Amino acid sequence: MITAERSSPDNRAFEDADLIRRMASGDKGALAQLYDRFNRPIYSTALLILRDANEAQDIVHDVFLVLWEKADRFEASRGTAFSWAVTLTRNRSIDRLRKLRRRATLLEQAAPADLGYEQNPAWAGADDHASIGDDARVVRTAFATLPDDQKKALELAFFGGLTQQQIAERLSEPLGTVKARIRRGLLKLREYLPQRL
Repeated sequence: MITAERSSPDNRAFEDADLIRRMASGDKGALAQLYDRFNRPIYSTALLILRDANEAQDIVHDVFLVLWEKADRFEASRGTAFSWAVTLTRNRSIDRLRKLRRRATLLEQAAPADLGYEQNPAWAGADDHASIGDDARVVRTAFATLPDDQKKALELAFFGGLTQQQIAERLSEPLGTVKARIRRGLLKLREYLPQRL
């Protein structure tokens, strides 16, 4: 049984992998536990990219659905369960952002200007905007605590949409170094964010 006490990153990675293995066997309780562990950092990651609370919530749902359906394909030797979840989140959020931008562009081109489609849509109410602003401040604060090398790698991955190989080429660093920086940065953010969101 996984306790509520804070674990070291290595222990958490082992516990997360165990939950994924249990999910592969159809254990819905393991899915619930993994959700409790991952939902806030996944939501925060999606929100940072999409800047829309509803879209970020949809991504959280999508990511947990994929984790459930593909749990049997998880290989701990290729990375942690948390890294897998964050990578899924990042990729799906970037895809969603591209679709939203394409849709907005099509609306701008197809709709008369007096319908207001050329302006940013008001997807969230005032309360949602305030909440998003608070969450974004917390995430920016957490991000500021990272060393510069980790910050740069994460910025290129999450906001630049680059693969780890592309980041390695851009920074003229070995791929293993880039992967390690991203992993360490994500682990530090993970320790910081759940306590504050």
